[in-house]
Amino acid sequence: MAVSEHASKQYDLDLDSIRSRVLQMGGLVESQIRRAIEALHSGDRALIEEIIANDHKVNAMEVAIDNDCSQVIVRRQPAANDLRMILAITKTVTDLERMGDEAQKIARMAKSIHERGALQPPPVGLGHAAELAISMLRRTLDAFARLDCTTAAEVIRDDAGIDAEFRSILRQLITYMMEDPRTISTALEIVWIAKAIERIGDHAKNMAEYVIYIVKGTDVRHTGPVSVAP
Repeated sequence: MAVSEHASKQYDLDLDSIRSRVLQMGGLVESQIRRAIEALHSGDRALIEEIIANDHKVNAMEVAIDNDCSQVIVRRQPAANDLRMILAITKTVTDLERMGDEAQKIARMAKSIHERGALQPPPVGLGHAAELAISMLRRTLDAFARLDCTTAAEVIRDDAGIDAEFRSILRQLITYMMEDPRTISTALEIVWIAKAIERIGDHAKNMAEYVIYIVKGTDVRHTGPVSVAP
């Protein structure tokens, strides 16, 4: 009995450790996104290079967490609710890694814009869209930490706002390009940045869906408006 109890406690510690590292990875990704937007505005070369170089840290965290999840499945043979948690974590770290890729893409676009000495970028609402995406990520991580379905459902609904921001930015950029062809190169790079921000919102939405899956065992992907009623 004592051995079994010890094994159970160790199992809980293993899961808690993995969940903690997911949150740590999320914090790193959030920092990467925020700093990439800052680098776009400032043109800080050192910051841009640091963001690009740090992407390997995000990748390494994904690989390590995935490996630990596999070890838990093999060694512990988890029950259904814990298995849902582990499967959701493996999906979550994939989305976080892809968010890290989008942050690196923003940094690369910023580097290109500033190295080319481009004209002043068109004043579209990238900063607001980025804040929405970062807020979605932060609230999703909070929902994951607390297994909070209500917050997760709010994040899922908020994804429509990011999509609307992207469409608005795209319309503005098309207008700028038509009015002044000299802005075309920069405007196209800003389209890629806006798309990266929109994709970050998509990944945050995915992660929020996994929280609901963990708690309720329900796959809410592609099901329309999300209900969190018991």
